[in-house]
Amino acid sequence: EVQLVASGGGLVQPGGSLRLSCAASGFSFSDSWMSWVRQAPGKPLEWVSEISISSAFRYYADSVKGRFTIVRDDKKNVLYLQLNSLKTEDTAMYYCAKDRTGSNRGQGTQVTVSS
Repeated sequence: EVQLVASGGGLVQPGGSLRLSCAASGFSFSDSWMSWVRQAPGKPLEWVSEISISSAFRYYADSVKGRFTIVRDDKKNVLYLQLNSLKTEDTAMYYCAKDRTGSNRGQGTQVTVSS
């Protein structure tokens, strides 16, 4: 059974930073492209970032480019998302997923950016 459990969210002021983690199990993590997606209240699911097998390629949505960094640890089966220079519009539930659609996303973690 595929399990994806995100953690590390919280309340942070604008301009602050957070590091999200996603523990993966039940599939071959090292052989999988992985993504982060997010959903703000009342808005559709939004793809945020994607990382390829062996970290050869990384892609970001324009809204987060230059502020967020996606990283993977294939030894630990963990996906990370470093969030810097956070803005109020980054407030959302964040999920890791096995593809950009997020259709198989796991348990999310809430990020709230507010002063």
